[in-house]
Amino acid sequence: MAKKNKRPVERTFAATPAAPVEFNPDYTNTKKDLRRIGALAGFFVVVLVALSFFIK
Repeated sequence: MAKKNKRPVERTFAATPAAPVEFNPDYTNTKKDLRRIGALAGFFVVVLVALSFFIK
């Protein structure tokens, strides 16, 4: 079998360190989605409890 010759990987580094990037995520859509999921879950629990009275 022939050997594979690997090429050396060239690595370049910045001469000056980059300024730190401030991490500031926006979770407004996530909060809205979680609130909606919670409302739907609560609604379905209430519906199931109400239906359980009709089953008896």
